Amino acid sequence: MNELDAQQGTARTWFEHLRDLICAEFEAIEREAGSDARFTYTPWDRTDPSGAPGGGGVQGLMKGRVFEKVGVNVSTVGGTFEGDFAKSIHGAGEDPSFFATGISLVAHLANPHAPAVHMNTRFLNTTKRWFGGGADLNPPIPYDEDTAAFHARMKAACDAHDPAYHPRYKAWADEYFYIPHRKVHRGVGGIFYDHLEGDFDANLAFTQDVGRAFLDIYPQLVRRRMDMPFTDAEKAQQLAWRGRYAEFNLVYDRGTLFGLKTGGNIDAILMSLPPVAIWE
Repeated sequence: MNELDAQQGTARTWFEHLRDLICAEFEAIEREAGSDARFTYTPWDRTDPSGAPGGGGVQGLMKGRVFEKVGVNVSTVGGTFEGDFAKSIHGAGEDPSFFATGISLVAHLANPHAPAVHMNTRFLNTTKRWFGGGADLNPPIPYDEDTAAFHARMKAACDAHDPAYHPRYKAWADEYFYIPHRKVHRGVGGIFYDHLEGDFDANLAFTQDVGRAFLDIYPQLVRRRMDMPFTDAEKAQQLAWRGRYAEFNLVYDRGTLFGLKTGGNIDAILMSLPPVAIWE
């Protein structure tokens, strides 16, 4: 992979910094619950199909008392897309060269009342340069007040940059995080954006605010629900819901496909899958 330019380096540094902030906060929650669980970090290297070094990343994984399984991964990769896959990527149809750096997070909670969550933000370069990502809440047992608080915080992050962002990106999340063969949404939504190109500084600032908004609101929801009592029936409801979540990520998720098509680390790509699930 070629040496990073200034924009690529700045984006990479931010994603790694956000990883550190999030992991520290999640470990603090575990300590509050009387657990000494910590993240383990596993570096990995990627080889491009051309045989050249293709970057790599670090998989962060924690299994604790509150977070049954949470992965926070960062990666910075580059090289060339293989075959027809390049035609499906913004700006890569004529030139399959690419660069990508980003953070990806999925958390599955032990308590079925505490919401699972997904957050991902990234910076990609082909013949074009853009940011994408978002965050969406995935509660096995939804609470209206949690859903409202999550959406309000995402809206505030969007409104600070463009009042048109939130209605557009909320609708995009509702459309994207949908399981067609089940005819249900994966969760209660959030925001999803892609191909945000043009002013690098402005788009980076927005992407940073999405990350900060997530870091602000999600730990509040976890602390609100993590000690609630639950029944065997509620745990079974959580495990059945996790099956639906796994179906989406394996069949429809673009990030999973991107990771597999670009030779990423398999464990890091599939860290989104829940530790235990059932199909009835």
